[in-house]
Amino acid sequence: MLENLRERLQAHRPRRAGLRLPEAAVLLPIVDRPEPTLLFTRRADHLNTHRGQVAFPGGKREPQDADLLATALRESMEEIALPPERVELLGRLSDVVSLHGLRVTPWVGLIPPDLPLVADPNELDVIFEVPLSHFLEDQRTHTDVIRVDGRDYYVPSYHTDGHVIWGLSAMMLVELLAEGFAMPINLYERPPGELLFRPERRISSP
Repeated sequence: MLENLRERLQAHRPRRAGLRLPEAAVLLPIVDRPEPTLLFTRRADHLNTHRGQVAFPGGKREPQDADLLATALRESMEEIALPPERVELLGRLSDVVSLHGLRVTPWVGLIPPDLPLVADPNELDVIFEVPLSHFLEDQRTHTDVIRVDGRDYYVPSYHTDGHVIWGLSAMMLVELLAEGFAMPINLYERPPGELLFRPERRISSP
């Protein structure tokens, strides 16, 4: 499953958001198991923003970060104790703009299985993995229709082991599936099944 992933992501030309916004970066860690998984975190319930939401490790760019890859690796170390040297970088995905006005750059990395990862209790409740096959088989529960600047985006929502993966993380995941694994999925065509409409976002799309 992972044989062509690096080649496909290296050939991919991700979009850069042409907006002057605060920057952030996240890491999409693929765990190199016999059945590969994707690693997620859940934001702690005591946080003021994004409480209880599923996300990839990452956060805002700090002045000491040389670039946005450095941001993603630093935040992953701080949030889940993932050593940067254990991340095999595979490529970058397109920028996405968060509801709170952050321009987020996603990076995809391969990590070994069974690392002694630890969730920072100040930020996270849990670290968990989901088999990539769950997404490649498109086991969505429904599709969120998120209107951004007057355009509808069809964003899958997945429920697994009590966790809900949707929103910004699911938008990044769609590009990973389409570009990294040649899955026929995108955010622009209405899929079959149940649709759930979300309020319009007032920020310009990437």
